[in-house]
Amino acid sequence: MLNTLKYLLVALMPVLLVSCDLLGSKAPVGVRVARVGDHYLYKEDIAKLVTSDMNADDSTTLVNSYINRWATQRLLMNNAKRNITLDEQDRLNRLVDQYKLDLYAQAYKDALVARNLDSTITDAEASLFYDENKENFKLNESLLKFRFLEMSDTDYKIDEIKKRFTRFDNKDKRYLDSVSVQFKAQYLNDSTWISLDKVIAKIPPVTIDNSERLLNKTDFLQLRDSLGLYLIAVKDRLNRNDDAPLSYVLPTVKQILLNRRKLELIKQLEKDITKDAIKNKQFELYN
Repeated sequence: MLNTLKYLLVALMPVLLVSCDLLGSKAPVGVRVARVGDHYLYKEDIAKLVTSDMNADDSTTLVNSYINRWATQRLLMNNAKRNITLDEQDRLNRLVDQYKLDLYAQAYKDALVARNLDSTITDAEASLFYDENKENFKLNESLLKFRFLEMSDTDYKIDEIKKRFTRFDNKDKRYLDSVSVQFKAQYLNDSTWISLDKVIAKIPPVTIDNSERLLNKTDFLQLRDSLGLYLIAVKDRLNRNDDAPLSYVLPTVKQILLNRRKLELIKQLEKDITKDAIKNKQFELYN
């Protein structure tokens, strides 16, 4: 129940913070603009709302809206204090106090982490973690290492292009790059894993229904539709629930390790600050 209330309070904090801004000051300072009970809103409280780029109508609308919200929030607060029991008010105040403690503590920890966290995760660290936890890295989609060209059936030297595309040695890569201006679309980086969904999006004749039949390992596949000719080569394929290759999940692995390092640092910081407080007599336990 307490957790639920805390989450609710977190969700309401923007409103509560706005409400606090809208409460105005009890002390009589400056020119009064509005009053609710013994609380006043002053000209100084709303001066910062109006900027030099606003016209008169916009600034008037904004100020009037702010004053109305200020009055409504103060009236709601006054009514709440009259209608909510003292026990309930105490409970809400404790929640607000706890949330304030959490906010300050988190801001301080974030600042300490920003100054002290070593965010460098090496490939060797990531590889070791991956090898030790490979069962946790299963694919939820199919991956391909593939290349393709989309061209017109009337393209110049189409047989030469097919031969070069199929063989695909270094000379062929340079040749295809030199004539790439004539291709409607191309993807020749067959050393990188790409998701099946992205492959399907690139090649209109391939659908989710025929992809398993068409996109198996092959040196050459030719497809046609009304838009043109597609040359496809599938260098490798992994299916759903296969082990995810490290190269594909490397950013995820590094983020996991970074998060773990961050949590360990925070735990150590919390231990150190408590230890120092005990040593300096700032924190004492009584029997």
